[in-house]
Amino acid sequence: MGCSGCRVRFNFGKVLSKVSVFFTMVLIFTYFFYCLTGFCDSAPRTLYSQQNLDYDILDDHRRILEDLRPPPRLLPDAPEPHRNRTGSADAPEQVDAPGPHGAKESVQSNGIPVSNTFGIKRFPQAIIIGVKKGGTRALLEFLRIHPDVRAVGAEPHFFDRFYDRGLEWYRNMMPRTLDGQITMEKTPSYFVTKEAPSRVCTMNCQTKLIVVVRDPVTRAVSDYTQTLSKNPGLPSFQSLALKNSSTGLIDTTWSAVRIGLYAKHLENWLQYFPLSHFLFVSGERLVSDPAGEMGRVQDFLGLKRVVSDKHFYFNQTKGFPCLKKPEGSSRPRCLGKSKGRPHPEIPAEVLQRLRDFYRPFNHRFYQMSGQDFGWD
Repeated sequence: MGCSGCRVRFNFGKVLSKVSVFFTMVLIFTYFFYCLTGFCDSAPRTLYSQQNLDYDILDDHRRILEDLRPPPRLLPDAPEPHRNRTGSADAPEQVDAPGPHGAKESVQSNGIPVSNTFGIKRFPQAIIIGVKKGGTRALLEFLRIHPDVRAVGAEPHFFDRFYDRGLEWYRNMMPRTLDGQITMEKTPSYFVTKEAPSRVCTMNCQTKLIVVVRDPVTRAVSDYTQTLSKNPGLPSFQSLALKNSSTGLIDTTWSAVRIGLYAKHLENWLQYFPLSHFLFVSGERLVSDPAGEMGRVQDFLGLKRVVSDKHFYFNQTKGFPCLKKPEGSSRPRCLGKSKGRPHPEIPAEVLQRLRDFYRPFNHRFYQMSGQDFGWD
């Protein structure tokens, strides 16, 4: 009996050992199966590879993709919904919403589609509202060097052309941002659109507004040059600028002239926003001292001064600053061929008549803005 009991206990121990080995093999097999099918990749992990994204200056194509790329310093958890000043929450988007041109929020990185689901879409806290041919594109590109600025590349034209599409449509056009990042857009025609101030205030009366201004005479010639490049049959500058060549009266119905009446446009905006919500950037100083002007812009936006002299060099061919070549890029970053076009020859007497016409408006603008831009 004793030996028989020993054999039973011995056999029972062997059975337990085999069962243990069997379950161990099942667990190992299950682990490898899930890893091979990609389940392990969905497990939470530290996003260390996202923390060092290079948001330095990129070429045009990469800049467009960057609008849709997850922002830097990603965290494993999405931020809490941002509450605007009216108390309403900007809830996170649950789907990939179409962008300004109908593209979904995904980016092709090394041939692998990556969904951008980090951060939330907010209404812009700051808008570059003007002016056309003043240097707004340069300012936006310079700002996009900053890791805490996320901006729409294309001009949304929401507050002047597409307002009937609604605020949610507008918000869906914005890039995703994390807490501490600023959402921005630029549409220079807002400054001269009568309805724009009230519409922006309806969205948020605390919005910061940036206006890039330039000598209105030079700006008008640049505006004409751009239009002429698209329409070579355009009448001469002087025939458009003057109502009558003999009287020398300026035609203020021509948009190239009308945009330069900065004081009149600012009066419209000051009905809805205090002067403290505006920053007036000199288009001339943006060329001669880009780092200095960018310092003022970063201070106005409450940003650390990241964009500095080290980012710029002066391009003698184009006649304005370009961004230095970032690491990993094959060439420096300059604005497109449409920037820096040679201006047509304009009769000196026509330019002088324009200067005389703009002088009182310029002085009024200096008083209103508290800045003397030295155009006279």
